[in-house]
Amino acid sequence: MTPASPGAEAPPPAATGVLVRFGTLSFCYFAAIGLFNPYAPLWFQSLGYSTLLIGAISALQSVTRLFAPYAWSWSGDHSGRRAELIRLAAFGALLSALALLGVEAALPVAVVTLCMFLANSGVVPLSEALLSQLLHMPGGGIDSARYGRVRVWGSIGFIAAAASFGVLLEWTGIAIFPAFVAAMNALLLLAALRLPATHTAAVHDEPAPPVLPLLRRPEVAWFFASIFFTVLAHTSLYAFFSLYLVSLGYGKWTVGALWAVSVGVEIVFFWTQGRWFPLLSPRRWLEAVAAVTTLRFVATAWGGAWAPVLVLAQLTHAITFAAHHAACIALVHQLFPGRLRGRGQALYTMLGYGISGVLGGLGGGWLISKLGFAAVFWAAAACGCAAWFCARRAGPGLTLAQASQ
Repeated sequence: MTPASPGAEAPPPAATGVLVRFGTLSFCYFAAIGLFNPYAPLWFQSLGYSTLLIGAISALQSVTRLFAPYAWSWSGDHSGRRAELIRLAAFGALLSALALLGVEAALPVAVVTLCMFLANSGVVPLSEALLSQLLHMPGGGIDSARYGRVRVWGSIGFIAAAASFGVLLEWTGIAIFPAFVAAMNALLLLAALRLPATHTAAVHDEPAPPVLPLLRRPEVAWFFASIFFTVLAHTSLYAFFSLYLVSLGYGKWTVGALWAVSVGVEIVFFWTQGRWFPLLSPRRWLEAVAAVTTLRFVATAWGGAWAPVLVLAQLTHAITFAAHHAACIALVHQLFPGRLRGRGQALYTMLGYGISGVLGGLGGGWLISKLGFAAVFWAAAACGCAAWFCARRAGPGLTLAQASQ
């Protein structure tokens, strides 16, 4: 593959202090997600919402991923002011989170939730594009070891929030949930304000290149299809796993602990990524991830009543999420160089987490209402099989593309 014009692609090596700031941002963002994703469905349930309505509101997070990340990233690619846009996104998320205080009716809650995720949907693609350029290597790849050491703080933030808020909400009651959401988004804004404003904010003279020609390449299309099905499978986890556990009689502490197990192994993978990730090529990781995803959700659907089976299933999160994310970041970095990078990161979010999240939230809610919770995890296992097929189809083209870099 002949890469698009990359523009200036050799920034000076990122200083440790700069990477610490990115790690702090990642910690705060994913801590906010670690609070919202596991426990928002329980708060919605406490307000008397049906399972179908809970699925619909949960899907709003994914609805915003259909277009908002691309809009934020388009602005970043064309203006060069990614750090400033991250701050604006975090500020909007905080204002929306504050609006959750005192609302209980379904429509206001849905509208405020939509606004909050419209705002914070810009944080990840913009920060990943900045970080990816900072960690660019002369051969065209990314410094996977240093990337993992930054990204691990997002996992630590998630696990800290999932575990600690499980205990706090057990003690205080679920009604205080909106106040916790506002507090976490305030920390996110503080972290965004500490980002350096000038590392990748140079304004370019020539217009940014178009992205559509890349999307027309078969290997890129199959790559995004594999992401879609892998994340669609995981939508069952993000939207319904907590409710599934509660329906089986597990308490909130156990819910938090099982989420913590999955993110604990995710942390280990990211921290040691420089050692393990080079064992396979990124496209081989896609195939391995899809196979393990299938096994994970078969175990979740079949063995939900047995805690040891659930623990084993959650342990595979190191592969089905962490290795998958690392492979996708590496491939996006290679396939979308230079001033295409922000939009490449946005497409990863949109095509992977946007469409799949909408279908998973709405379809999963409907499936549960008809066949029960286990059915949605059996469907997730089927999605893992589809992801494996797509990864296999993408494989030869991705290999040729990487060889020509």
